[in-house]
Amino acid sequence: MRTGLEGKTALVTGASRGIGKAIATAFAAEGANVVISSRKQEALDEVAKEITAAHPDARVLAKAAHVGRAEEAAACVDAAVAEFGGLDILVNNAGTNPYYGPMADIEPAAAAKTVEVNQFAVVQWTQLALKASLAERGGAVVNIASVGGMITEHGIGYYNATKAAVIHLTRQFAMELAPKVRVNCIAPGLVKTHLARALWEPHEAEISKHTPLGRLGEPEDIANAAVFLVGDTSSWMTGQTMVVDGGATIRASLA
Repeated sequence: MRTGLEGKTALVTGASRGIGKAIATAFAAEGANVVISSRKQEALDEVAKEITAAHPDARVLAKAAHVGRAEEAAACVDAAVAEFGGLDILVNNAGTNPYYGPMADIEPAAAAKTVEVNQFAVVQWTQLALKASLAERGGAVVNIASVGGMITEHGIGYYNATKAAVIHLTRQFAMELAPKVRVNCIAPGLVKTHLARALWEPHEAEISKHTPLGRLGEPEDIANAAVFLVGDTSSWMTGQTMVVDGGATIRASLA
């Protein structure tokens, strides 16, 4: 089944590793031009080399930008337009979690950073993509949230609150931008990424045993969902949040 991504241009934030890297690689495999962004240029350059080694015809632009800094975000979008003539797809994937503990004890600086990266960056990068070309020629936005935005958990409550906001931002943007721009969301369960390492690495076997599908997620599981959500086969879908969690949330608790 063809996805319709060939020749389109996709920008993926937080693409130097984990889910973002997997999404960028999957898009390139489908023939899309890919713009990858994260804070460190050297890491992005390595990812670009890996993608082009696996897919020699892929066109990849690596452009460093701190996701929460407006001027760097704008420069990244401008570079994408200069290189490829416009944008068709935006994936708001970058995320952070600088604090673990009860929400009653979180410091203002940690709270502000979490909102800046996880929540407001979704608004900021979507605004920039719209001004660049999405508003004129249409396209698709995918936001990466978390199943944590739908439940309560110990330790990462404030992170989860920002992911709940991402789910609502998805619905709001989808309503405002239809019919030209489709906006959908993926809510991953526990995926084996660097960001989530402290949650899964010490307990992988135990968590897997209690997950209905018997394993933790891999970044490629989320990438497959992203390809679907930006492709032709989901053309009558907007404002939705796709849960990809190995069945974890059909249990009474993720604990």
